Amino acid sequence: MPTEFDAWFVREVLVHERALALFLQRHWPHRDEWHDLRQEVYARVYEAAGRVRPDAPKAFLFTTARHLMTDRLRRSRVVSIEPVGDFESSNVYLIDEVSPERWTGTRQALKRVVEALDRLPDRCREVVWLRRVEELPQKAVAARLGISEKTVEKHLAKGMRLIADHLYGGDDAHAPGGRRNARFVMDEDDGHDRQQAD
Repeated sequence: MPTEFDAWFVREVLVHERALALFLQRHWPHRDEWHDLRQEVYARVYEAAGRVRPDAPKAFLFTTARHLMTDRLRRSRVVSIEPVGDFESSNVYLIDEVSPERWTGTRQALKRVVEALDRLPDRCREVVWLRRVEELPQKAVAARLGISEKTVEKHLAKGMRLIADHLYGGDDAHAPGGRRNARFVMDEDDGHDRQQAD
């Protein structure tokens, strides 16, 4: 027997079925998954609304759909690593074995990236880490650090430029002997640079 909650769900959520179907068709490239996506969106909304009913059900429905598509995209980027057995018995030869020189070169490159990150001003390093390593959206980084999205953009641009300068020897990146003469510091409020001697 339908409950009052089921009636609410039909009235406030299922009424947007056509709009949701069009939204998924516009934003999800795999047409064979549209039906499953729609059902999973409904299941998530039903479960969440069963605990606390959203104030704006339509907005909640479409936000849930966006989050679901984002989750699926992230999962599709993860490469599963499964053992494939003995290469010798399958007559597969590993052509690109890692030589000691290549191994050393890779370790040195990684060390230079870590050095470049360490040389960044603290807030700039936090922004670069959250945006490029943890892949958080700009809005989430701004909220987590308590700064504006514009400041996040400026810190990210500055950090990437300083890292590139360190790695590729950009203008004034290094003093003779490999030490940096000055480091760039960004004002939190206006994003303007100033140079500071070490």
